[in-house]
Amino acid sequence: MNDYFLIITVLIFLSALFGYINVRFLKLPNSIGLMLITILFTFGVFILSFVDSTLLEAERYIITHIDFKTVLLDVMLSFLLFAGALHTNFQQLKVQRWPVLVFSTFGVLLSTFLVGFLMFYVLKLVGLNVSFVHCLLFGALISPTDPIAVLGILKKAGVPKKLEAKIVGESLFNDGVGVVVFLTIFQIAALGNGDIEAFDVVKLFGQEVLGGIILGGILGWITYRLMRSIDDYDIEVIITLAAVMVGTVIAHKFHLSAPLAMVTAGLIIGNDTIRGSAMSKTTESYVDKFWELIDILLNNILFVLIGMEILVLAFEQTYLIAGLMAIPTVLICRYASLLFPINFFKKRLNFVPKTNLIMTWGGLRGGISIALALGLTQAMHRDLFLVVTYIVVVFSILVQGLTVGKLVKNVKV
Repeated sequence: MNDYFLIITVLIFLSALFGYINVRFLKLPNSIGLMLITILFTFGVFILSFVDSTLLEAERYIITHIDFKTVLLDVMLSFLLFAGALHTNFQQLKVQRWPVLVFSTFGVLLSTFLVGFLMFYVLKLVGLNVSFVHCLLFGALISPTDPIAVLGILKKAGVPKKLEAKIVGESLFNDGVGVVVFLTIFQIAALGNGDIEAFDVVKLFGQEVLGGIILGGILGWITYRLMRSIDDYDIEVIITLAAVMVGTVIAHKFHLSAPLAMVTAGLIIGNDTIRGSAMSKTTESYVDKFWELIDILLNNILFVLIGMEILVLAFEQTYLIAGLMAIPTVLICRYASLLFPINFFKKRLNFVPKTNLIMTWGGLRGGISIALALGLTQAMHRDLFLVVTYIVVVFSILVQGLTVGKLVKNVKV
């Protein structure tokens, strides 16, 4: 237990220190600044290790003693998605519900297959023979945009509200769908194509997705009824915290999608109508501030961890080349996967100019993709796809994240 406390202490200390450096000197969005400083810090530790390896060993100890995949997907993600959904503009999301639904389902599936297909040939070009099903796995883990990375950066970029609702709404739901798509393809890859039937795939997908949304709906309704029946901000904040923790445990127990459950519950509790009838102004303020703080704290820890994950990468030249080639591949597939839904809804809903371009460049990848890549087995080319994923994620957050604001201004939306 002491080890875990020490690791958490170090992570929170680094989050505070790097956060201070960013706010005081760099003045970048938190997620970008923290990841950049952590990567530079890790490189500095590498160089210092030639003289004294104490810091490097300490950083390695932290990374090897944290199951990043479990910590992010099974614990942190529920809190982060609930917090994100709680602060999402429900009215705008309601208006944009059909494009958001299509982007986060059809868009993710199409992107998964497009990325898988193109990466199969990209890897052949650099002399790596990887089976198509394993390339599909990469397509599944890299296709969902990361709401954790997206939310903070879009607020600073000045994106119009109706477009922000599409991007944020899509990223809140598509990572839940993306995780389910990944798990489905993972099972097919692990068992071999002949040992899993189409019915099993549909059943797994339906159980995870629909089960998660129904669970979130029930949790949201129960939480609303409990909060409505009392007026005590302390207890009401604790009720929301209990809803997230109990909901996550139930979702894992019955193999439902915890991310989708938390997004659904957060949207229900954050809805203006329900807020007005269930929370006093004091309670509303405390609930919002509490979840904002949870969001910022976990976000900071997450991006420090992403920066540190560089220590577990296998730096081979072919892997690095494949990673650099994957950047335009993933962006092209993202653009192509949005073409049909955007053109379909353009006449019905008032879309801002260059929606596809902004959604492609503003659809950032983050910790979820790295967590899924870490969950691959060695037989699934874990080392290769971890390097490729890391390069795409770092480019996405540092380059796309820093320039999406300029893009929005330049296209005069």
